[in-house]
Amino acid sequence: MDGSTNSLDDVSAESSTGCPDRLSLMEVRLQAQEDEITLLKSSLADALRKLRLHDQQIPLLKQQLIAVNPAAARVLNHSCFVDGISKPCRLSTSSFDGCHLTSNRVRRNSERSKDPQDKTKLRLSKKAASSTNLLTRSPSLESRAKDLISSTGSQGSRRGTQNQSIKMFIRGRPITMYIPSDILNYEELKIDLPSQKLDLDWVYGYRGRDCRANLYLLPSGEAVYFIACVVVLYHISNQTQRHYRKHTDCVRCLAIHPDKVRVASGQTAGVDKDGKPFQPFVHIWDSNTLVTLQQIGLGTFERGVGSVAFSNSDAGTFLCVIDDSNEHMLSVWDWNKNIKHAEVKSTNEAVLAVEFSPTDTNNIISCGKSHVYFWTMSGFTMTKKQGIFGKYKKPKFIMCFVFSLTGDVLTGDSEGNILTWGKSAADIKTLGKGAKETLQIMKQTRAHEGSVFTMCLLQGGALLSGGGKDRKIIRWSADLAPERECEIPEKFGAVRTIADVDGEELLVGTTRNAILRGTFSDGFVAIVQGHVDETWGLATHPSQNIFLTCGNDRQVCVWNAEDHKLDWCTPLEESGLCADFCPNGAVVSVGLSTGRWVVLDLQTKEVVSDLTDGNEQLSVMRYSPDGSFLAVGSHDNFIYIYNVTDGGRRYTRFGKCTGHSSFITHLDWSKDGKYIMSNSGDYEILYWDVASGCKLLRNRFESKDREWASYTCVLGFHVMGVWLEGSDGTDINALCRSHNKTMVAVADDFCKVHLFQYPCPKLKAPSYKYEGHGSHVTNVRFTHNDSHLLSLGGKDTCILQWRVKGAGTGDSKEHLASSSIVRSSSNSPENGT
Repeated sequence: MDGSTNSLDDVSAESSTGCPDRLSLMEVRLQAQEDEITLLKSSLADALRKLRLHDQQIPLLKQQLIAVNPAAARVLNHSCFVDGISKPCRLSTSSFDGCHLTSNRVRRNSERSKDPQDKTKLRLSKKAASSTNLLTRSPSLESRAKDLISSTGSQGSRRGTQNQSIKMFIRGRPITMYIPSDILNYEELKIDLPSQKLDLDWVYGYRGRDCRANLYLLPSGEAVYFIACVVVLYHISNQTQRHYRKHTDCVRCLAIHPDKVRVASGQTAGVDKDGKPFQPFVHIWDSNTLVTLQQIGLGTFERGVGSVAFSNSDAGTFLCVIDDSNEHMLSVWDWNKNIKHAEVKSTNEAVLAVEFSPTDTNNIISCGKSHVYFWTMSGFTMTKKQGIFGKYKKPKFIMCFVFSLTGDVLTGDSEGNILTWGKSAADIKTLGKGAKETLQIMKQTRAHEGSVFTMCLLQGGALLSGGGKDRKIIRWSADLAPERECEIPEKFGAVRTIADVDGEELLVGTTRNAILRGTFSDGFVAIVQGHVDETWGLATHPSQNIFLTCGNDRQVCVWNAEDHKLDWCTPLEESGLCADFCPNGAVVSVGLSTGRWVVLDLQTKEVVSDLTDGNEQLSVMRYSPDGSFLAVGSHDNFIYIYNVTDGGRRYTRFGKCTGHSSFITHLDWSKDGKYIMSNSGDYEILYWDVASGCKLLRNRFESKDREWASYTCVLGFHVMGVWLEGSDGTDINALCRSHNKTMVAVADDFCKVHLFQYPCPKLKAPSYKYEGHGSHVTNVRFTHNDSHLLSLGGKDTCILQWRVKGAGTGDSKEHLASSSIVRSSSNSPENGT
């Protein structure tokens, strides 16, 4: 009977894991199809745009032709009749005196060309042949015509001309980049590593929403907890942080050695950029030196490490680990020797906690969904007994447990009860001779409304319990009589875990990613706070070391980068996805997921303006350098331009930039505040003349020398080198140029922050790479004086503050030009690392 039950459990487990895999595959296919449709739309839009450009050029060429050769105009207007229908004649080059020269030259050059790029150039030249054949041998007219033909999309004119360009490809789509005039020898240009580097300065946030038993106090006075890939050691009195950063993906669990110095931390598996899973492991490290002492389980654990625990009675010789595989394998390790002592399948249900008995290393308890197991280790084998609930209602989850000073086991469950499990004599009458003593429920204590999320045993035997729904912390006597209680504020969520400081003062981790400090009598205040859902919006103040974040948790948070704390937070009615400070620093605009955007006063925290553009999410807000305009980029493919008056408190619609064939992703203003450069979801770069009525600039090469007040567009000549060869268009989520124009920070889709030299217009540009996030990095911004860089994690809800180290390199334009000149006189190979 047991065998059939186990097989059914295995089948159900396989089906439950197989279904998400098939669903994931279908989602990938659907996304690929949507990407192809987007590219087809963008290609069609390109073709239509070029046709319109041709139509605009033909009247100009006619006028030029008439001015040079009036007789040609009569031939140009001549029509022939075919099958009774009037059609423009295709005129031969012999119709005009000497007009065959340019066409023949193009044809001869194409016959000699073997380069595919030259063939592409030929095809584009043939498209413009009807205009070219109308030219005379007038040098000035021929030169002007060549400029016009080049602007319709040629891959680049001869090296050294003003229309020189190069192409990069994303998902097979060519993107033309026009080389600025001050670049004398692009091929010889050398791109170096930036002279600056980054050091992790501060970590904002705590992972309490879905992890347990992850907050402890060390004898050093430091609270140890984790978020993303970083284990944080926060000194409460000194308000300083240290960071353990040897994990390669999100940390999931913590355990403190009996010596209160060594720490074990386990991580999830994660995947690389090609979707290949990494191998999870556990690190044991010294909290004083941050030196890794041992890595165990590499190649053994599956999916991730869910729970870890040190043994107590033998001075912490063994470490128990439960992984996140279907069977939730339980393994016991002699961690110092890196030897697996025992391993056994635990259960197909979720496991929430595991601990050694404080008096016997051979006894281990684990609990989770619908179970509590009492394990016995004998040599290299493990046997288990399931806790029997008998006359008591079996809860859906056993959430937590502790060992009392008398040897009993106290469990907290999803019904809000604390159950006391004690040993009872063997029932020989029922089970026969050889029956062993068992653990049974001796007492049930009603503790909380909703789940008992955590329990903490104090030195004198008293017990602390933390509730979910009621958000209460209750102190119980050793015989479970309630003594004191308090309720934490609703904005912090439920109690996730409790750490005892001195018997009176407590640290409390909450489900809304906050850590509170306080006492029953004085109440609790937050010492660590963070977002609780995916974050995208990030903006830095133009003159102060403060920054703003917003995300899917519908919270706008303003942080102080000097004091490393949350200044204030206010709720939103929808998700906040983008933001920007007005240059005067008095207000900040926040774009929401519904097309609505609000302007907040930083002093009063009140909404001073509330407008809506379209009904799709907004992706970028950007003020002009002088604060007179605000550009709002939307997923409806439009950029809305507003006049800004009254110190950023009044907004009137000025115009709308129409021309993108996909949603707006990034935009920047020119230094003079007259032009905009924008990127879209189909990898398009467009330029707009805002001052002239939001007019689309057809000839993009005219913008190649324009200076930009900021640089956040991920596509552009000056940042072309941040893209890896073969990149998908979504591999880079955001970038930001420093205010001194010497470096550019990049947020990628693979949990990394990169630092490049600015400008970096050559592919395979070298960079420094920084780890710490456990999810796609959604945004990066430098503070107003470039002293720090802020980076946002998406699903990890983490904000990392990086200190910028090293001297600047001076003006970037001069640096780039001098590099080009020096490089052109050298024959040494290009640095492509």
